[in-house]
Amino acid sequence: MHDLQQASYPVEARLIGLDTIPPLLDTPETLAACGESFVGCFEADDRLVGAISYKRIDGGETLDVHRMMVHPDRFRLGIASKLLSSVLNLPGLRKAVVSTGTANAPAVSLYERYGFQPTGVIEIAPDITITQFVRTF
Repeated sequence: MHDLQQASYPVEARLIGLDTIPPLLDTPETLAACGESFVGCFEADDRLVGAISYKRIDGGETLDVHRMMVHPDRFRLGIASKLLSSVLNLPGLRKAVVSTGTANAPAVSLYERYGFQPTGVIEIAPDITITQFVRTF
């Protein structure tokens, strides 16, 4: 998981105009201790090429997506869509929330295709913002 994260998140950092973002500071130990549930996408040779992580909050009724990562050499193959679909179909959900860099057009487009609506923007650095999204079921 750590290797996949180190390969995928530099792309998001560049898209939003930063040198680094918090996931790039993770270690295998901090990932193991993060308390998130992970779903992976593997190729036939057992290579991990994508993953999504989440927590269920509000008594399990809200899906809080924390990470979405796809290996850069597997972009545009529908992996992120499959991962997002898999967690949005978990039973008992009434709402899902996610945040991404406002300038990360591929991620913004993905979340909007899945019915997420923007709910707010947070400035994390000068001229760098994160957009928060919500989807209700």
